[in-house]
Amino acid sequence: MHASKMNSLRLLRVALLTARAGTPALALADSNVTVGGVAFVSKGLVGIGRIPSNQRDKFGETFGSGSGMAIDQASWTHDATGYKGTLYLLPDRGYNAAGTVDYRPRLNSIAIQFTPTAPGATPAADKQQSGVAAKLADSVLFVDDKGADMSGLDPESGIRAAAGDLPMLPQASNGKIALDNEAIVRLPDGSMFISDEYGPNIYRFAADGHLLSATQPPAALVPMRKGTASFASNNPGPGQAAPDPKDPDTGRQNNQGLEGMAITPDGKFLIAVLQSAARQDGGDSSSTRQNTRAMIHDAADPAHLKLVHEYVVPLPVFKDAKGKTTIAAQSEIVALSDTSFLMLARDSGNGAGLKGDTSLYRTISIVDTSKATDIAGTPFDADKPVAPKGVLDPSVTPVTLTPFIDLNNSAGLARFGLHNGAPNDRNNLSEKWEAMSLASVMDPSLPNDYFLFVANDNDFLTQDGFQVGAAYKADGGADLDTMFQVFQVTLPGVSGK
Repeated sequence: MHASKMNSLRLLRVALLTARAGTPALALADSNVTVGGVAFVSKGLVGIGRIPSNQRDKFGETFGSGSGMAIDQASWTHDATGYKGTLYLLPDRGYNAAGTVDYRPRLNSIAIQFTPTAPGATPAADKQQSGVAAKLADSVLFVDDKGADMSGLDPESGIRAAAGDLPMLPQASNGKIALDNEAIVRLPDGSMFISDEYGPNIYRFAADGHLLSATQPPAALVPMRKGTASFASNNPGPGQAAPDPKDPDTGRQNNQGLEGMAITPDGKFLIAVLQSAARQDGGDSSSTRQNTRAMIHDAADPAHLKLVHEYVVPLPVFKDAKGKTTIAAQSEIVALSDTSFLMLARDSGNGAGLKGDTSLYRTISIVDTSKATDIAGTPFDADKPVAPKGVLDPSVTPVTLTPFIDLNNSAGLARFGLHNGAPNDRNNLSEKWEAMSLASVMDPSLPNDYFLFVANDNDFLTQDGFQVGAAYKADGGADLDTMFQVFQVTLPGVSGK
């Protein structure tokens, strides 16, 4: 069939779907950008869902929302009623408003039913936020290589010495391996990679949650204090001392570890991105932390990841409410190929339940590494800063970023009863959007279309909480649901998802 005729039929099909939804047909593309000669399209929001803030898991503890997400592609099905599947949601280190706690890290599996709204359409008022029906199905604890519990406690100054195939690991004061998990990649056999803030390490766990192996980053990213590795994040738990000094001298900044991680669609490469610049690269200030790093590993042997490429990623810059230049830290990635990935970057301190009600930056960009300088194995991986005081070394060409989806888009949010900013109620987006995953639209006429699921990290904020043996109420009356936003996107060249 002639290409123009095929395009016309596709446009007609979407227009008919929109008309059936009872609203006028709108422009198809929320955004349309070209990267490397390839057109990427976002057709906007097509679904919203929630899990109540007071949801408990099978251990009787408050459910922890989404720092990372992986959709089980083998479970993803489509019939006349919509889509069904299993979604794995990774919480971080527990409710820790006044320091970290001995929360046992875990992975939650969610049974989802998804009924998308046609692109551009507005759902009925009583169905605005029920497109994603999510039910907690199970929870699995992460345990170390000996089967002992791990902990969300700050590792303070503790280190478990390297042994066997495992490198040195962050250790809490109670002797448990300290883990602040942030991203998940699930492999076909059910095993998984989990990225960590503390190390910042990449861990590999079996499907039942026990530790199989661990990978350290290049020496330049290991946090050092006074010439010694120190994995503390300056969030001491009960009875713990603060680190001295509070910030590392070099390496990852406190709470700015491997926030984003994804595997390429062919399963060959694992990409991990530091949340913001390392200390020696300007990471000691929110106004100079722009030049972070993406590390690409050969994953042929999951037990022994091999760093094969490393690039500088210039994080987005924006002006805060006072006109000050600020850097948006990255929160998650989704790999499109071995040279491109989606990256979610956002501001902080603004959203539902916070004093700052209006977010100034929450954007998903397309990152292209094809023309960037590969710094893997260079002196930049040792003791040479790649961006001293935030100024990139002139010998290095960074990756390129192309803005793609604005999570704060007012028109798109309004169609689903949501907003960014006042009134600061339950329909104002929460601060932390930190999880993403793709699932096919499974439409032969739209072979390059995917649903991009995005979830928030609600920081366990509820007025009916229970964790580590005690009930709690979040400060300031905060009560934040876990929320899912789903976008329909056209991503040519992506396969294997």
